[in-house]
Amino acid sequence: MKIDSSELRVTQHIRALAASAAVGMRLPSVRALMRDLGVSPVTVQLALDRLTREGVIETRPGHGTFVAPQPQEAATARADFSWQTAALGPARFSLRGLAGLMAPAPAGAVPLNKGYLPPALQAGTLLAAAGARALRRPGIWEPMPADGLAALRNWFAQEVFGAFQAQDVIICPGTQAAIATAFRALAAPGEPVLFESPTYTGGMAAAEVAGLQIVPVPVDERGVRPDILEDAFRRSGAKLFYCQPNHANPSGAVLADDRRDEVLAITRRYGAFLIEDDWAHDFHIDSAAPLPPLATRDRNGHVIYVRSLTKCAAPSLRIGAICARGPAFERLRQARLSDDFFVPGLLQETALQLVTATTWPKHLKTLRSALKDRRNALASAVLRHFGPDALPEALPGGLHLWVRLQDGVDEDELTRLAAAQNILASSGKHWFPAEPPAPYVRLSFAAIEPDQAEPAIATIRKLADQMLIAAA
Repeated sequence: MKIDSSELRVTQHIRALAASAAVGMRLPSVRALMRDLGVSPVTVQLALDRLTREGVIETRPGHGTFVAPQPQEAATARADFSWQTAALGPARFSLRGLAGLMAPAPAGAVPLNKGYLPPALQAGTLLAAAGARALRRPGIWEPMPADGLAALRNWFAQEVFGAFQAQDVIICPGTQAAIATAFRALAAPGEPVLFESPTYTGGMAAAEVAGLQIVPVPVDERGVRPDILEDAFRRSGAKLFYCQPNHANPSGAVLADDRRDEVLAITRRYGAFLIEDDWAHDFHIDSAAPLPPLATRDRNGHVIYVRSLTKCAAPSLRIGAICARGPAFERLRQARLSDDFFVPGLLQETALQLVTATTWPKHLKTLRSALKDRRNALASAVLRHFGPDALPEALPGGLHLWVRLQDGVDEDELTRLAAAQNILASSGKHWFPAEPPAPYVRLSFAAIEPDQAEPAIATIRKLADQMLIAAA
């Protein structure tokens, strides 16, 4: 930006005064600078604003302008936080790679690690219109019901094939919050919770924050194995099982129909709750309708159902729902109320306006078509460069491919080397509750263009081969 000559002269004058003065020394007033330099108050204020942004000076309302501490001086007076190490004690949980997944991708990177839609696929235009309508609603800035807007709760209930009524639904600020609520409300610190293996890393992080002990239950291409699930319930005494029956993240597995009733029967037999995370409800890429959730087969309140709008709309539409019946609902309600009272009305009303608009089904149809093209491009590249053993099953939905790497490949090192070439992928180690049985990498197709798949996978294969050659 071009600076007026008078402003530049005043800026240089004040900068010189600050450089020759001690930290904390008061500088001349605006009136004095006007008099000494023959300039207007606006010019002086512009110069002061610029130097304040640069950190040369600091203003204290009612007292004047002072020389600000410079970085080297601030370093000599660095705060001592070492006492906190003893006060906090050992770390009780790990983010399990979540920080890397949520970090913004560098410009030009191929974001194979991102599980959110890119701007081109988000419902941005529809959200703008929905938000405008929401702002016109009366009482939008008033306190909301703790359970959420009645109309939005009713919409979620209708989406679950009649498994719940509106009175069974609690609106949450996204499903990560809903999952965390379920763990805190339905189990006490120190108690076990069963997890599919591999599983959603954010779910594991939420369980560890709640102080729960994770017990892994292996899955295969047909979902969780009922025989091992029953053994895990019997050995651990767990009363919670976190499960993704449809398009599980990261594996993409769909719980086979002949296993569904058996999994529910085992859950009932041990008097436990099954937390059903239906995160991919709208990502049924190869079918016209979503798979019915397990909740539709449950009559007695064993299934706690979680569903999101964030994934299929936009990352900052932090709206989800948790559904339950019986005393468990009240436990969940109390936990949500203690967290943040209610989800902001503007966010809820915007979500309601979005999903009840006539344009919403078209958005979802267009979205699934675009995701199909991206999935096919990425899957073809993986099969071409890694072979059929790397991706044995055609995944009918979701946002990710779960790729089996060659034995001997260190997936952490591989993803680090790929990131150095601006290709971002997620190490499979983050997605296992315990030791991985083999090396995997999770590759997401949501945020890439189809033509980015081939060169990115070719590079990853080349890096994997170089690692094996170096280790030989």
